[in-house]
Amino acid sequence: MSDNSPKSIRIAILDLYDGSPNQGMRCIRELVNHFAENTRIDVEWDEFEIRKEENLPDLSYDVYISSGGPGSPLVSKDSSWENKFFNWIESVDKYNNKVENRIKKKIFFICHSFQLACRYFEIAQVCQRKSTAFGIFPIHLMQAASEELIFEGLNNPFYSVDSRDYQVIEPNHNRLEQLGATILAIEKERPHVPYERALMAVRFNENMIGTQFHPEADAIGMSLHLKTAEKKETVIKNYGLDKWQSMIDHLNDPEKIMWTYSHIIPNFLQNVVDEFALSEV
Repeated sequence: MSDNSPKSIRIAILDLYDGSPNQGMRCIRELVNHFAENTRIDVEWDEFEIRKEENLPDLSYDVYISSGGPGSPLVSKDSSWENKFFNWIESVDKYNNKVENRIKKKIFFICHSFQLACRYFEIAQVCQRKSTAFGIFPIHLMQAASEELIFEGLNNPFYSVDSRDYQVIEPNHNRLEQLGATILAIEKERPHVPYERALMAVRFNENMIGTQFHPEADAIGMSLHLKTAEKKETVIKNYGLDKWQSMIDHLNDPEKIMWTYSHIIPNFLQNVVDEFALSEV
């Protein structure tokens, strides 16, 4: 840790799970707590319930991690909570665009939040998949990702948890260029089907980045979750025993889910701290 590192950092965790039981929020909390334990920085964090309570954080935070969540990222169009969410993104963007604000606010969007951000920035089409993506899949990095510190230490491809009924496809390259946005990763190639590969990670601008997959998913929690009688029965019923066993095998492989878990969001947080240290010099 550099001597120039900030003494403290404030993190807002945006909960988009709409009250649904999930592993995502637990994983995000643990990642933030682990980061606090492994640094000499005083880390303060708060949670905000977005969809039910329509509670958005103000601009007093340094970092924002916006979670995944259930349901369609399309039916919320023009809803009260989504309008507030989009207004919040705009407010952070406006803050960052002011030259006098040397230390910028950073956002990480996950899955449902990522799909909403893609709609907000109008960089691609968000639509329903032909079938649910559920499992542990390889994520393929694009050339531009070689400059992204959040992927430092990962293989290409690397593995992550993917659980979604919707997807982001057909990127608008003119809009991407206009924003200075970059596609960082795409889903696995499926030569046996005629479908376009979905965008799996995008840098929207210098201060906002997101992933379609779940980098916060941890192997221990997911393994325990999948081994419960109810979840095991559900997975086998919907996807077959082979899919359930394959997920368990991937979770037990230290170079797959736990490797992703221990790199992407920790790298993101460390990069934020490093940038803040440079800004304060």
